[in-house]
Amino acid sequence: MLLMTELTRLLGIKYPIIQAPMAGGPTTPELVAAVSNAGGLGSLGAGYLTPEQIRSTIREIRKLTDRPFAVNLFIPGKTNTPDETIQKMTEVLDGYREKLGIAVSPTLAKYEESFAEQVQVILEENVPVFSFTFGLPSSDIMEAMKQRGILLVGTATTVEEAVQLELAGVHAIAAQGSEAGGHRGTFMKKAEDSLIGTIALVPQIADRVSIPVIASGGIMDGRGLVASLVLGASAVQMGTAFLACPESGAHAAFKQRIMQSDEASTAITYAYSGKAARGIQTEFMKELKSYEGVIPEYPIQNAMTRDIRQAAARANNPEYMSMWAGQGLRLAGERTAAGTVELVMEQAEALVGKMSGRS
Repeated sequence: MLLMTELTRLLGIKYPIIQAPMAGGPTTPELVAAVSNAGGLGSLGAGYLTPEQIRSTIREIRKLTDRPFAVNLFIPGKTNTPDETIQKMTEVLDGYREKLGIAVSPTLAKYEESFAEQVQVILEENVPVFSFTFGLPSSDIMEAMKQRGILLVGTATTVEEAVQLELAGVHAIAAQGSEAGGHRGTFMKKAEDSLIGTIALVPQIADRVSIPVIASGGIMDGRGLVASLVLGASAVQMGTAFLACPESGAHAAFKQRIMQSDEASTAITYAYSGKAARGIQTEFMKELKSYEGVIPEYPIQNAMTRDIRQAAARANNPEYMSMWAGQGLRLAGERTAAGTVELVMEQAEALVGKMSGRS
């Protein structure tokens, strides 16, 4: 009861903790369900999944929990990448393919899944919460979700984006600070012009909107939760804190690197996907940083590097894998997902008690 907020009541969850929707494998049904069962809100990062995979994963989550959970998708954008740019990048990437012993110059049938078909599955499965990143869905999609009672959470990296999300009718806003791991949710300016830290971003958004704000970026423990609530947030969204959990689908080499890294180990890169994202630095990131050409836009670059990332995972070679993580790495642990939620709440409640003079 101590840390109940407007958002915990809205979502029907016990604790103001949301597990970040990390696409690409970490958010297994087991992780999502474990967080929800522990009193938080588990989230499925479904941006890269086919509609069929989304449906089957949602049903698997429901076998493991009867608590609320979220499904997250990427809002598609327009791309204008010339064929020449793609060809030059193919030549560069072929060098990595040769190192990894896989076929060069692969033919790509498509760059991304059908967003409309992904959305249709979410509507049909009537998930409790739909969160999204990289922009705004159409008003038709928003209205269809609301008619089914699905709560909407959008991602903002600036106050201006938060205002637009509120005007569009979302129920809550994830305020993504520059410390956050994974892709930047920026959609109104360039990512490099929208790198506001969490502690600066959250109160400014909270002062401008009338809906609940979720603090995201660099939050790893009870101190981060309490600080976020004081700044005006109604909950926190934590990703890196759950990556090394046994329920996480992150590659073993990725989990090991998390436990060996520190606050200076990450960087924002376009190398893997063509969109700005924060991850643990690798040889691939460092080498592509000196690439003099133009990196194809997302989702083209993301599709072009997929076979390299997959081959690197099979070879247990993290230097060519994308290891999205935030700046709070020193605080990461290998405890279970439920243990992480419980520890964060114990720390937060003890801290609140200490500040109020009760302990």
